[in-house]
Amino acid sequence: MMTGGSKLRALATLAALVVCVAGTGPAAAQGTNLTFSGLNAVRGQPVEVRSDSLQVDNSTGQTTFSGNAVLGQGDMRLAAQTITVIYTPGNSARIRRLEASGGVTLVTAVEAAEAASAVYDIDAGTVLMSGSVILTQGPNVLSGDRLTVNLRNGRGSLEGRVRTIIQTDR
Repeated sequence: MMTGGSKLRALATLAALVVCVAGTGPAAAQGTNLTFSGLNAVRGQPVEVRSDSLQVDNSTGQTTFSGNAVLGQGDMRLAAQTITVIYTPGNSARIRRLEASGGVTLVTAVEAAEAASAVYDIDAGTVLMSGSVILTQGPNVLSGDRLTVNLRNGRGSLEGRVRTIIQTDR
């Protein structure tokens, strides 16, 4: 069973993982990029997670926040119906994977992303958002079926019915 201290460390690690999405390098796509640069501003700030319920399964190494789950740090918000944290077997302090599903929204002061689901695989160093993905960065909007970002090499791709709207100087 996880102690209160272990749970707080796990939540802090979860927040650090969400902020890692901001660490994605440039992945240029027609004058815009596939990064979440606004997340850099929230590093080191306290994390709050709210949901209608919390379930911890020590046998599988999963913690699930469900029902209007919202993870907040500074002016960043990650919201979904369900946010699941999957820990490394035998090490409840190391998060292996983060999964969000059911109307996923990630918002910072300068950008927003929406999808049906999102998976951050820490071991692989990848973030995958799928299902009607919309990424808004200022006046620019990208949409598609699947957004994949490799955090290690800073490359990203948007696939499936891709549409890009880029505002240009007048």
